[in-house]
Amino acid sequence: MSDQPDIIHHDEDGHRGRFRIDRDGKHAAVMTYSRGRPDLIIIDHTEVNPAYGGQGLGQALLAELVRWARETGTKVMATCPFASAQFTKRPELADVLL
Repeated sequence: MSDQPDIIHHDEDGHRGRFRIDRDGKHAAVMTYSRGRPDLIIIDHTEVNPAYGGQGLGQALLAELVRWARETGTKVMATCPFASAQFTKRPELADVLL
């Protein structure tokens, strides 16, 4: 595990976007979404490289996505099982849900 804080990258191309974490030049974790309309995204996939499992990277990606959604006024739906479960377990995140 790195002593440096993770940098979460966000990029969007057309109707697809992702939040990702890279460590040591390797893909560590990614959360992808599709844009349903200008003010709505649908989280469809979360993946953590097994080498980095159990380190809270999925949680970090979701937290950054929620921060971004609040900042931009974007509503969120989740078809990804991980994200959907987290929204159920963590009601403090529900304000961004459609």
